[in-house]
Amino acid sequence: MMKPMIVLLVLLATGTLSAADLAPSLTAGAATSNITPEIGLDIIGGFSPIPSTHIHDELHARCLVLDDGQTKIALVVCDLLGLSRSLCLSARQQIQEATGIPSENVMISGTHTHSATSALGERGYNSDQELNDYQRFVARRIADGVRRAVNQLRPAQVGFGSVDVPEHVFNRRWFMQEGSPALVSPFGKIDKVRMNPPGGVPELIEPAGPIDPTVSYIAVREPGGRMISIFSAYSLHYVGGVAGADISADYFAIFCETLKKLQPASEDSPPFVALMANGTSGDINNINFRTPRPGKPAYEQMRSVGEDVANKVHESLGSVTWQEQTTLAANYRELDVKWRTVEPALLDWTLETQTKPENIGKPNDIAVIYAGRVQRLAQASPETKLPVQVLRIGDICIGTSPCETFAEIGLDYRKYSPVAHSFMVELAHGYYGYLPTPRHFELGGYETWPGTNYLEPQASEKIMAALLEMTGELDLPK
Repeated sequence: MMKPMIVLLVLLATGTLSAADLAPSLTAGAATSNITPEIGLDIIGGFSPIPSTHIHDELHARCLVLDDGQTKIALVVCDLLGLSRSLCLSARQQIQEATGIPSENVMISGTHTHSATSALGERGYNSDQELNDYQRFVARRIADGVRRAVNQLRPAQVGFGSVDVPEHVFNRRWFMQEGSPALVSPFGKIDKVRMNPPGGVPELIEPAGPIDPTVSYIAVREPGGRMISIFSAYSLHYVGGVAGADISADYFAIFCETLKKLQPASEDSPPFVALMANGTSGDINNINFRTPRPGKPAYEQMRSVGEDVANKVHESLGSVTWQEQTTLAANYRELDVKWRTVEPALLDWTLETQTKPENIGKPNDIAVIYAGRVQRLAQASPETKLPVQVLRIGDICIGTSPCETFAEIGLDYRKYSPVAHSFMVELAHGYYGYLPTPRHFELGGYETWPGTNYLEPQASEKIMAALLEMTGELDLPK
């Protein structure tokens, strides 16, 4: 009788069995963890935090784990405005200790809902912070979610898909006619563009940048069977329109739950899990400023957007090409990007603003708010430790940014990446303010103001160069 190894070599030599037949099959698992805070903690998203009074819908950390037989990666999306670097480090370390997944193979991002309690910690410009009680809770629940996803690992097929949904995305930065009072900044200077200008006014000229209409997604299913998970990214800021001081996961969760309902046997154990990450939407929202829509009841618009995008993704699943064998890899760095420099004249302005008699006792005045922000920026820690990451899933590549990243940056990554199926996810592994391109610093506007923007004007170029280099280092198939 021939020995098994000899039989195997004969089959390989005769072409009866190929090397691909011997490659480990992909396995995948997905799960969710509830990260809803207690009622009464502050909701952030506006200029002034307010305590929550009600929970409209629960917040979750949605988790997907993939294993190619040699490498495991984990993708986590949290229903939060953002997460501090320290929180993400803690969660990733706990995941590594509990599952063996290397911390650099774990991607954690926030959706940027404006109706959630802060997971950012102390508002300041320090890459290393002690965690508060809620942050420790979130880190633990993220780790629990990934552990549960590992427990659900089973044979899987993976495929890439995309669908354009342009009708919900609008660039919110507008050129306006010279002399418009809307162009005056809190610093008393005249900007060239305005974020969120008055809708429908004749002073509007044109948007200052592009949109990215594409929903990019990674679909995972049991071989020839039911769906396990879909990880997607759409370059749209939160939609909003909540009632009062409600906690809500915004359209991101509506998308996920709608997509789940569209899958056959989605409630069977283990259940289908959808993830919707924020693409690059730092200058994008859901408002058509040229012809603004009339007001709607609470939650109606976010429901409309979430359900529509979910239906379009579901309808496009028929075009996905499925693979059972694929290669996984990750690349993680922390860049030495500089904090933004605060000039002495700007510091003088902060002191003057805070001591003006008409501003005393007005903590919610926009100029007073920015005076405080600039002062904190001037005391930034010496190092930024800015995290960026690239994840490889066969011929799919995801690059990350820890900022509210302008849409054109995501478009550039898709264009210049050596991998055909490339896209970006923002607000990953930390929160470092807005990320405009150098061109936009010349135009001004909210996203470029010191205290809204934390980083040097060349930060976007440094991040893009690092992402493209890191992508090339993974030797990804085209």
